[in-house]
Amino acid sequence: MPDRKHENDVGEIQYKGNAFLRLMGYLKPYIKTVLLCFVLVLILTALELYRPQLIGDAIDLYITGDAALHLTPDERFAGILRTSGLYILVLLAVFVCNRRQHLMIQEMGQKIVYTLRMELMAHVQSLSMRFFDTTPVGRIVTRITNDTEAINDLYANIIVRLFRNVIKIIGLVAVMLALDVKMALLSFVMVPVVAGLTLVFRKLSRKTYQIVKTRITALNTFLSEHLSGMRVIQIFNREEEKCGEFGLKNQELYRAGYREMMVFAIFRPLIYFSSIVATAVILGGGSAQVLGGVISLGTMYMFTQYIGQLFQPIQELAEQFTTLQSALASAEKIFTLMDVEPIVKEKEPPVMLPQIRGQIEFDHVWFAYETMDGQAASASNTENANWVLRDVSFVIEPGQKVAFVGATGAGKSSILNLIGRYYDVQKGAIRIDGVDIRDMSREQIRSAIGQVQQDVFIFTGDIKQNIRLRDDSITDGSIREAARNTNAAHFIERLPGGYDERVTERGATFSAGQRQLLSFARTLAYDPTILILDEATANIDTETEQWIQEAVETLMKGRTSIMVAHRLSTIQHCDRIIVMHHGKIRESGTHQELLEQNGIYKKLYQLQLA
Repeated sequence: MPDRKHENDVGEIQYKGNAFLRLMGYLKPYIKTVLLCFVLVLILTALELYRPQLIGDAIDLYITGDAALHLTPDERFAGILRTSGLYILVLLAVFVCNRRQHLMIQEMGQKIVYTLRMELMAHVQSLSMRFFDTTPVGRIVTRITNDTEAINDLYANIIVRLFRNVIKIIGLVAVMLALDVKMALLSFVMVPVVAGLTLVFRKLSRKTYQIVKTRITALNTFLSEHLSGMRVIQIFNREEEKCGEFGLKNQELYRAGYREMMVFAIFRPLIYFSSIVATAVILGGGSAQVLGGVISLGTMYMFTQYIGQLFQPIQELAEQFTTLQSALASAEKIFTLMDVEPIVKEKEPPVMLPQIRGQIEFDHVWFAYETMDGQAASASNTENANWVLRDVSFVIEPGQKVAFVGATGAGKSSILNLIGRYYDVQKGAIRIDGVDIRDMSREQIRSAIGQVQQDVFIFTGDIKQNIRLRDDSITDGSIREAARNTNAAHFIERLPGGYDERVTERGATFSAGQRQLLSFARTLAYDPTILILDEATANIDTETEQWIQEAVETLMKGRTSIMVAHRLSTIQHCDRIIVMHHGKIRESGTHQELLEQNGIYKKLYQLQLA
């Protein structure tokens, strides 16, 4: 995992590797395309260098040169027509080569960025829940969208154009020196000035690009968080304050963009001014040599054209270097994310059970999310650990119904997260059917567990898609059966579209109880061996709760069922109730046995009765 000692002002880790070389690795499958593009660049450069020479030679041969004096007007006109036709052919060849190169390089860039996005998304989904606990969603979204698009510019525009401009500059210098050394040196008088401006521009533009990227990430992170929490903002009437916070971040981005604009606004006019000065020098010095008979008028024309062409690639090179820096800055952020290793790692090869029966054992489990100083806790980093679970041991047999109760922060939900191996324990072991879950396949573990959470997430789409979650093995009949068993069919079948009813983002048009029923149907459609209900009835009204309670007994049959509930009336039928307090098991037994113990459970029960 990257070193967190190197972070910028928004808490992002700084990449320490070579992002450019890593990006070039993505070109390997397209090496033939790249080589063909480079060949086309050489052809295009030769054609562009030939165009001024074609006109210059025509001036000397058919208009002002000594050779023109020996030709008739018709011969001169015929020569000019031939030159014009050849010039048009050169332009057509430039068009064809440019079009071919553009299509090839754009297609290659899109394919590479598509691959990169898929890799990035697959990697993000493989990361442990701890990563999502500590990383803003807006930052991840920025990596997968904005930053990958910046890299597309690198592949689709920068690489080939950089090569083209370098070759063009070398070709122009060589041709000018070959034509006339004195005139060439006269043409290069402003090159040192342009080179100095380019170096300064590169340094300033790189810094401004990095600041802009950082500010965009900060703004996206703020938007993602506050748009998701808009209901809370409006409930507490904090729109004006939050708009003020957004204004500050927007102002920071504006200032960064303004600085970037000013760098370009100064650099481009200076380069243009330098080219004008160089052209003036050529016209002054070249005119004297033309009048003195040292060079021809056609040669001077070629130099005026070449000097104009020389400054254009120099300016483009500077700007392309800046765009390259932007792409590399984005690449560094992407590769930093891709180098984040999952805290929960799978053993290779994992143990694959023929079938999961559903026995769950906690063997002296100690667990902490982080240490006292905010670092992620691990098996090798337990010093000053902020323990959530302390020496927890119990066994749940297949088919048993067990409930966990206790005050908020007692560790109930953490137990559920550990069973699905979303986190790893620091001490002790958790076993399913006698096998340590750290040795098992996470896919097999999670496919055997169906979990209904208190906070239900509903995706944009329709009812069927939200129950199936794109698992085509779940038929429409299975969806309807799951909905009937959870009583979700009561409200689904009353909707205008039934199971095809469109669902808005997060299911905003449904009540909390309806979203919970959908989540229940989603879980049961997968027919899990282990059923986990995490406050499954917390947000459900009395009528809806009655619907679920009617189905729960049937649904738990044949399944290992684990419940976490604050309402003790919903768990009295369980085979065993485990009372958690400050991360430890304090009491265990049936509802009646716990009442007779006259302990924590009885106090909780009496408080709820009151």
